[in-house]
Amino acid sequence: MPMTEAEILRLIKEALPDAVVELKDLRGDGDHFQAYVESRAFVGKTLVQQHQMVYAALQGRVGGVLRALVLTTAIPQKS
Repeated sequence: MPMTEAEILRLIKEALPDAVVELKDLRGDGDHFQAYVESRAFVGKTLVQQHQMVYAALQGRVGGVLRALVLTTAIPQKS
């Protein structure tokens, strides 16, 4: 069963409450998403660590229920 955008958003926001998340279903099938995640929790983390944090938030679903995730992470810019 594919994941919904709402479910992906919920899981990420539970783990990273301050996150700004933008999702796009790349194929319209609920299996392949592109995600942009911006969070202050990424400060001081390497890119790999940032991605690991998002994958951990998705609780093992990447590569299974969620077949593919094109992920971009960022730290918010100060205004």
